[in-house]
Amino acid sequence: MKVLMINGSPHPAGNTSIALNEMAKIFSDESIETEILQIGSQAIRGCIACGRCHELGRCVFDDSVNEAALKFAECDGLVIGSPVYYASANATLIAFLDRLFYSTSFDKTMKTGASVVVARRGGLSSTFDELNKYFTISGMPVASSQYWNSVHGRSANEALQDGEGLQTMRTLARNMAFLMKSIELGKAAYGLPVKEAAVHTHFIR
Repeated sequence: MKVLMINGSPHPAGNTSIALNEMAKIFSDESIETEILQIGSQAIRGCIACGRCHELGRCVFDDSVNEAALKFAECDGLVIGSPVYYASANATLIAFLDRLFYSTSFDKTMKTGASVVVARRGGLSSTFDELNKYFTISGMPVASSQYWNSVHGRSANEALQDGEGLQTMRTLARNMAFLMKSIELGKAAYGLPVKEAAVHTHFIR
């Protein structure tokens, strides 16, 4: 099994990285492979709603979004990590996720998702909620922990001092590993849930 981890921080060895690496250690203990993609410092433009992805099968902007899409298709779980900027996720990360989820047509049903947020003090819950919306619109079960998936820290390595936050990360990884393994057993025994044909409505008709 494999988990793809997205680091939305522009600091590759910052506090968000500490949180994700704490999870990666547990995944390793659970015999789950991990790969961390560092995208927070990249120049990633936002979606322009051109619709070309429906024709091409990929985003029209050929950058790390398309590279990540191939890895996303093959993984069993996705972890999104972000620092908190103005009670929201890093704008680069949001641009990346908007395009990643919209441009990929493969079935994401029952891939497990988890979001991880890091801040000096406030804005954690709103950022956590913001990131979880990518999973819940895609049929992806959301892994939870003993507390909201957050770690505190601002200066370099301060996250290492947040004992409760790091324990939350370890618990999250164990819960996510259990959920992924259980889903794998369920798919083998029962398959995926039946899908109805999509019904799209608009408020004007």
